[in-house]
Amino acid sequence: MDTQSFKTFSATPSDIERDWYVADASNRVVGRLASEVARVLRGKHKPTYTPHMDTGDHVIVVNAEEARFTGRKEQDKEYLNYSGYPGGDHTESPEEVREERPEKIIERAVEGMLPDGPLARRMFKKLKVYAGPEHPHEAQQPEPLDTA
Repeated sequence: MDTQSFKTFSATPSDIERDWYVADASNRVVGRLASEVARVLRGKHKPTYTPHMDTGDHVIVVNAEEARFTGRKEQDKEYLNYSGYPGGDHTESPEEVREERPEKIIERAVEGMLPDGPLARRMFKKLKVYAGPEHPHEAQQPEPLDTA
């Protein structure tokens, strides 16, 4: 058996190329969409993925107001916010969040699927979520994100 020495690829900042993708959330389940978006933001869909580098791409999610939950999660699920002060905890359901800011549902789901720490905060900044079908990123020529 011929033994060759293979080197593990580790991306450097000059190796990183960022693409833009657009995902349509119309009639898509929130968790399934969020896991695919998080995968692209991390860069795990690329052969150049390196865990300690931000090798991911930019993702635009449109029609966030039309994303759906399965079962009774729309009514039963609770988002907890805590101000840091005694008695400062506040909960709201996805129905309430959807009325005020539907983008927040997708953002929270994706953020929860990214790792913790400074690297994830940098990855999260590449996510753009819009309630309706319009977005101001046409100049970046985003490709459709193949999820289904």
